[in-house]
Amino acid sequence: MSQTEPVFAVVTIDGPERNLLNPDVMAAVGADLRAADADTSVDGIIVTGAGDHFCGGLDLASIRAGGDPVEFARSLATLLKIFPRLTKPVVAVVNGDAVASGGSIVAACDYGVAAPHAKIGSYEVAVGVWPMVAQVPMIKRLGAKLAMENIGCGEPFTAARALEVGLVNRIEPADALRATAEEWLTLAARGGASNAGRVAFYELAEMTYDDGLDAALDKFAAQFTK
Repeated sequence: MSQTEPVFAVVTIDGPERNLLNPDVMAAVGADLRAADADTSVDGIIVTGAGDHFCGGLDLASIRAGGDPVEFARSLATLLKIFPRLTKPVVAVVNGDAVASGGSIVAACDYGVAAPHAKIGSYEVAVGVWPMVAQVPMIKRLGAKLAMENIGCGEPFTAARALEVGLVNRIEPADALRATAEEWLTLAARGGASNAGRVAFYELAEMTYDDGLDAALDKFAAQFTK
């Protein structure tokens, strides 16, 4: 009997200009992530950007034109909180620049594959804003020292540096990004272990060493009981 081919959902960030994020765009991305995670036919999730950009971050021009900064920040925090709670493996296909909050979305994904020309990371301090919300996934993924290398100076990482620091896993030509992402997801989805293990992974990452080991006992046993 031949194995069924894995099914992957594609969640596309599709916003104005460089796929800038406003509350409506972020709500749509969040809804698509939840729908893909709830779909029992889906084995993994690809997050990418429409056109030639991944995501240019929050629409700061709209905020400065009168948009509510709290609403924008709350929408971003709500979106970023979704990622560690998904039961399906998630890969960022960084088809173009993923800057500001776009970089934080890459950091929130399990894996990342980037085009060679992509810039990834924060630029906000260069325009007089500290990325209060967007910095959180970067710090969690990279640690304070490497995250500050980017955030503190406002210079996004090149794709090559993003690979070196662990923000992405591979750099591939644009026409190979999707295939590489599917390779990661196919491996991650084997046996269905990610359905329980992925959420536990991020929960344990927040605990102390001893507390994590204690909590892991019940989680391990739960894999063998119905």
